[in-house]
Amino acid sequence: MCIGGPALIYYVTPTEEQLFLKYNPELQKRSLERRKEKQEDFDNFVTRLKEYSKSDKPVWAVWEQEAEQQRKLGIQKELDRRREAAAEAEARKMEMRSSLR
Repeated sequence: MCIGGPALIYYVTPTEEQLFLKYNPELQKRSLERRKEKQEDFDNFVTRLKEYSKSDKPVWAVWEQEAEQQRKLGIQKELDRRREAAAEAEARKMEMRSSLR
């Protein structure tokens, strides 16, 4: 008789349901609230991976290119937002100067 191996691991490893029931009620509530959000994030992740796998390049290379493009877009949006804020501030300054005259 052999003790151990995959059968023992399968037997002693709790299921997700058993682990969930051992949470305290507050953690169970938070887990249920975030479940849909986590599922959507995972679905988006898998969808992106499928898109990246269609490329001739390795998935990680395409992933890095996408991250770089997103970073550049974020920087551009921040620059545009700062320019708009500066233009609004300048317009308010001019309005205040004209109202003082």
